[in-house]
Amino acid sequence: MSDWVEVAALGDLPPGTHRTVEVDGAQVAVFNLDGVCYAIEDVCTHDGGVLTGGEVHGDVVVCPRHGASFCIRTGKVLGPPAYEDVATFPVRVEGGFVQVRDARWD
Repeated sequence: MSDWVEVAALGDLPPGTHRTVEVDGAQVAVFNLDGVCYAIEDVCTHDGGVLTGGEVHGDVVVCPRHGASFCIRTGKVLGPPAYEDVATFPVRVEGGFVQVRDARWD
């Protein structure tokens, strides 16, 4: 079972912001959407580029390279050229800190 990785103090990740952290070798983008945190793998399934740096519209992130779009809440691909979802990760707030873990291999 993977360990929880501390991303930031909740106060340092206000609504509308995001952070990237490494979790068990994977780059993970953690977004605060209206006070609820979500985590997705920071990789576009179209060509392997990073998603952070792309525009965020509500709960959608748009890949800055070719415009594929993904739901931050679910990881579902919403628009081409990507056709595969991105991985999502469990998120919790513990002791005032946002934490993420990679449960894919548990």
